[in-house]
Amino acid sequence: MPATVARRTDGETPRQRLARRPDRGAVGRLVVVAVVCVLAWWAVRTFGRPYNFFDMKIYYGAVAWWANGNDLYAFIAPRTTLGFTYPPFAGLVMLPMAVLPLGGAAWINMVGSLLALTVILTALLRPLADRMGWSLPFTVALAVPLAAALEPARETLGYGQVNLLLFALIFADLIALRWRAGRHPRAAAQRAGGARSVGGPLRRFFFSGAWAGVGIGLATAIKLTPALFIVHLLITRQWRAAATAVGTALGVTIGTFAVAGAESTAYFTSVLWDTGRVGAADMTPNQSLAGVLARLYDSVETPGLLYLAFAVLLLAVGLSRAAGAHADGDELTAFTLVGLTANVISPISWSHHLVFVIPAVIVLADAAIRRRAASRGLRRPANAPAGLSAVGGLRSPIWYPALTGFRHAAAAVALYLLFLVSPIWPYEHQLPAESHYQDGLFGALMENSLAIGLIVLVAALPWRPGAEPVFYAEQHRVSRPVPLIRS
Repeated sequence: MPATVARRTDGETPRQRLARRPDRGAVGRLVVVAVVCVLAWWAVRTFGRPYNFFDMKIYYGAVAWWANGNDLYAFIAPRTTLGFTYPPFAGLVMLPMAVLPLGGAAWINMVGSLLALTVILTALLRPLADRMGWSLPFTVALAVPLAAALEPARETLGYGQVNLLLFALIFADLIALRWRAGRHPRAAAQRAGGARSVGGPLRRFFFSGAWAGVGIGLATAIKLTPALFIVHLLITRQWRAAATAVGTALGVTIGTFAVAGAESTAYFTSVLWDTGRVGAADMTPNQSLAGVLARLYDSVETPGLLYLAFAVLLLAVGLSRAAGAHADGDELTAFTLVGLTANVISPISWSHHLVFVIPAVIVLADAAIRRRAASRGLRRPANAPAGLSAVGGLRSPIWYPALTGFRHAAAAVALYLLFLVSPIWPYEHQLPAESHYQDGLFGALMENSLAIGLIVLVAALPWRPGAEPVFYAEQHRVSRPVPLIRS
């Protein structure tokens, strides 16, 4: 006798009946993501500024002016003194905007920047999510609005800047280095002799990571400050990636000379050295070391010798700490330290340039989680003196497991809140109308707070031994034992 519908239903297993019910966990996650998006939007509206694609209007006007046969660097935006300040290769990249309406170009840039942020956060958070057993889509869905609400991201999106796109180019090379080290399943299969299973030559080349350095080279050709990443690759003896980055930057720059020789000559002979085109050093959004010193001296210009001395010191600290992070197998922290160092020592680092605080928050949060995990199962021996641990007889916080990792977690929260609230704007001052000490020492501290945070990160951002090594196989060697818990 044929089975009835009722019998088929009664014959289902409990698991099959459960699968037909709504996934309450998925609904709950969607609710959490929606709440986080609403809170992020509220934070942007509360702590951000009125955004009207101001910088995009300059870029758009400049390339439209250039497309009509005029000199790219002769363009000055209406009712401003600002013009195009990037290398001519950046102008070539932006040139297709000239055939679009301004609004369309601005929204394409915003969507592209958000997609770039999403892709990079997916790659950066994957090792953390896998280790903690978290759902990667849910983790990224929470991280993207939280990151987009921070000062550098919301300023980049609101003004139509390109910082998130450059950020993606740089961190794409970090991903390529991971793949080249065989830390991607397809790359591992290729190294194990299963190259046929990963597709054709282009596909194999992509997943091999052999192109590592291209992103940094392109970012350097668009904006010169990413060249510091090439220095880092050289210091850490990642010769192939460094050569690829240098070759890419030189190749596209020389190619631009062939296409736009007059603009290239003008940029490298005069525009590059005309600091007045960018803005005064003491302007509040300039959160670099040069900006801090100018405001502390209550001067429009930075004291040159003092800036040079401190910049060299911080450059040495940042690059040496990045090399240490690389040597201990934490390339994410190494890249983050290089980016933060570039922000600090650059003569002008507007608040929308400071996108490397995003991976810095990730590093601090992961350091807290790692320390917490490392302390589990450690107990003080019954005969051990009070205050001493079972690991080397050194003082350790493992007697208070609830507090283990607390300082790193507190630092991550404090850093996030600093760049979410961005206290520089209530204390914005502009010479000669207002002194930078108009609101006293507290006001001066708040006006420089983001830069102070960057300097502290360069000096004290912890790295995580063995976290995400990108060493090449031939570079593996026996090193000193890695401590269980590291500051």
